Amino acid sequence: MFTGIIEEVGVLASHTPGRLVVRAPRVAAEVALGDSVATNGICLTVARRDGEVLHFDYSNSTREVTTIADWRVGDRLNLEQALTLGTRLGGHLVAGHVDGVGTVRAVREGVEGVHVQVSVPPALQRYLIPKGSLAVDGISLTLVRVHADAVDLTIVPHTWANTSLADRRPGARVNLEADLLGKYVERLLVGGQGHTGGLTLEALAEQGYR
Repeated sequence: MFTGIIEEVGVLASHTPGRLVVRAPRVAAEVALGDSVATNGICLTVARRDGEVLHFDYSNSTREVTTIADWRVGDRLNLEQALTLGTRLGGHLVAGHVDGVGTVRAVREGVEGVHVQVSVPPALQRYLIPKGSLAVDGISLTLVRVHADAVDLTIVPHTWANTSLADRRPGARVNLEADLLGKYVERLLVGGQGHTGGLTLEALAEQGYR
């Protein structure tokens, strides 16, 4: 589990099918083998550590549902270690499981920061609300406006200067993860395997709620 608050921007040193090598002095000094690190929003496991360099393996399924196949040597990557129970939750709950890939439509400088519009796949749109949260390449961001097929974001100067979002230009693909709590609420309301009725007034009445 993560918070979407980026700790370090690492640099991709090598990329072969199924294996990433990332230079990240700060994170590498703190992690151990088997630890989880959110890398541009993807939860990856540390397979090897060589000084300031971390090695990660990834599967074909990860390649298919994220932007990882787009990454090239020299790319900057947002890194965050898994949270602990004593960690301040400065962003929102992020699992590191990418729900879909969006595309940057526009980037424009403004008085309060940089305004960015990102397209959102149809399957994610139901989880988005104004002032709600969305992880974009692992960064916890607040939604300023929600459109039918896109969201508007305002990136404050600190976030713009300390993440790889500043590298994104119109047309760039980004990893998206919707708010985890929204997905659990939806599951409860619509029901799932073994719970075909979902949460209804009738179901609550059967349990003694009036």
